[in-house]
Amino acid sequence: MFSKQILFIIALVFYGTVYSQTVQNRSYTLDECISMALENNLNLKSSELLANSANINLKQSKANILPSLNGNYNIGVNNGRSIDPYTNRFINQKLTFSNANLSLDATIFNGFRLLNSVKQDKLNKLASEMEVEESKQDLVLRVTLAYLQVLNNRDLLELAKNRLIATNEQLERQENLYNEEVGNPADYADIVGQKSIDETNILSSESALNNSKLNLVRLLNLQNELSINTQDLIMGLEKYPYSSEDVYNDALENLATFKARTFRIDAAKKGISVAKAQFAPEISLFGQLNTNYSSAAETFTETGSSVVETDDFVVVNNNNLPVFSNRTQFSSQNISYTDQFENNVNTVLGLSVSIPLFNGFRAKNNVALQKIQVEESLIELERTQLEIKNAIKQVHFDMEAAFLRYESLLKQVEAFKESYRINEIRFNNGASNFLAYITSKNNLDSAQTNLANAKYEYFLRVIVLEYYRGKSFASI
Repeated sequence: MFSKQILFIIALVFYGTVYSQTVQNRSYTLDECISMALENNLNLKSSELLANSANINLKQSKANILPSLNGNYNIGVNNGRSIDPYTNRFINQKLTFSNANLSLDATIFNGFRLLNSVKQDKLNKLASEMEVEESKQDLVLRVTLAYLQVLNNRDLLELAKNRLIATNEQLERQENLYNEEVGNPADYADIVGQKSIDETNILSSESALNNSKLNLVRLLNLQNELSINTQDLIMGLEKYPYSSEDVYNDALENLATFKARTFRIDAAKKGISVAKAQFAPEISLFGQLNTNYSSAAETFTETGSSVVETDDFVVVNNNNLPVFSNRTQFSSQNISYTDQFENNVNTVLGLSVSIPLFNGFRAKNNVALQKIQVEESLIELERTQLEIKNAIKQVHFDMEAAFLRYESLLKQVEAFKESYRINEIRFNNGASNFLAYITSKNNLDSAQTNLANAKYEYFLRVIVLEYYRGKSFASI
């Protein structure tokens, strides 16, 4: 039994280890990275919360049009001299009292302030939704750029490793010649030094690759490292067909940034209408339903009559004779709580008109402030248009320069490949010195590195331009 438990624990640990390694070693495509970022990114979640707040504000604006209905109820005990709420008489006794009322207040007209507030909050809601879309577009852009930066650094690392492999092959050949005391001994020392340089370049490339991966992980809000899968990533390199003016025109139509700024302008204009409503009179309908209870309230029931002597008298034959009177007798009984609440019901119905005559220029100043808000919104839109237009021009120029540089470097790499092939053969056969060999090798290595950088610089700028056009670039 004990041995079975041990085997079970070992199997469980083994399965957990394998599963953990499988999860950590999983490769993610660009589409998967973008999906994870849209789901996990904290800044995007904050933007969505702001949009939810704008939606709630709109719901409240619509609800403000409805009449308000409120109820009140109280019960208490009073000792000493007080006014009986049932009879309005002064009494000096312990009194239990209770009141209940229901009030209704409905705005009939207030200069269309409520309706314009609904329209303003609706525009603010649309602006918030566009700002969420703007955050999504920006996040997709940053994830894509970070993803491509990982690819770029990975390719540079691969180039550095290939250079080290070529150096090691040459080192092995020179080491044999050195041990056989053939050729120039300095060539072997130079190759050893070149190997150290290549190893250092690999360490630098690994550091750059790790930093780019960490940047991508932060955007995805993940806890562990990830590896990327480029199986579905199409990276054809063709000349970009759109001019900077074409990109800017598409941006004006499709970019969520401009739509959000436009909605903010419209909302600010509605704010002027809301502020102007303070000059108009407000007409409201009100009504009340009231009732009350008092423990001092009583009912009296006639139980009969009796003849009683009064304080008055009459004189008969010089004799004072008392005066008797016939008085009705009553019995008292407390009125129940329920009966008083039913019997004491009273209603109020009325119309209220509030006319603004003077309020310290508050209405006038509020209108002026809202007009300033509109001007600020217009300036913000114009500033955004100018900034994005200049950014598009700069990115487009850099994109064209990167494409031309890529074409030039492509020819350069081919030329240096042939030069390196010839110099390597000559050096191995002793027909050339190490300086010519290492110069051609370094020229080829530098050209290949510059070519890889130019390629990714071009892709990055194309992606930025597509972002401004409001297009999807999950596949390049």
